[in-house]
Amino acid sequence: MELAGAIIGIFIFVGLVIFLLNIITSIWAYRDSQRKGKSKEYALVVLIGTLFFPIIGLIIYLIIRND
Repeated sequence: MELAGAIIGIFIFVGLVIFLLNIITSIWAYRDSQRKGKSKEYALVVLIGTLFFPIIGLIIYLIIRND
């Protein structure tokens, strides 16, 4: 029983870390798009895209942003 509890605890911890990384990268992409001089609507689309599609949304944003 203790092993099952430890495994569940590890899964919960990993899930929380992944969730927090998603939130952090979404906020970064939102702020970065605003810093680049984009409109608030564009920044909001970036935020929503990276929140709901974390990996694909971040990759697409990194490709289309202006450096």
